[in-house]
Amino acid sequence: MPDITIDYALRETWLAVAKMYNEEAKNYDSTMAMGFTLLSIDPKIGTPSTALGPKMGMEATSLSRILKSLEKKRFIERKPNPKDGRGVLIHLTASGLEKRNLSKNAVLRFNGMIREHVAEEKMKTFFEVAETINKLILEKNIFSENTTNK
Repeated sequence: MPDITIDYALRETWLAVAKMYNEEAKNYDSTMAMGFTLLSIDPKIGTPSTALGPKMGMEATSLSRILKSLEKKRFIERKPNPKDGRGVLIHLTASGLEKRNLSKNAVLRFNGMIREHVAEEKMKTFFEVAETINKLILEKNIFSENTTNK
């Protein structure tokens, strides 16, 4: 479709990916957001709670809800940070590590399937385009007054 916009293609694709992951996560009493959070926690030394939000690109309130849910399911536990008395480290429990491994396998399976069906050169181009989009957004070049529509 020559008239499809870039943001529409990105949004449509991301919604499909999120739906796919959520459908799979449902089989394990989880959600995509929970899986993503578990994957963002260092399985050996834990992760400071304050580092998770920025690492995941999430707002504190959304992350707090997910952490409470993970804690309620006993997938994580909060422990004092020995390097910062005011801080908290998020650690995976044994069942949290199992769920993390399930999430990791789902991500690897998805990536493997895509790589099976998309040539390496196209994958390279895809990542270059994604990097350029992120760079332009990060540098606030999209809607600055110094840019023109080309």
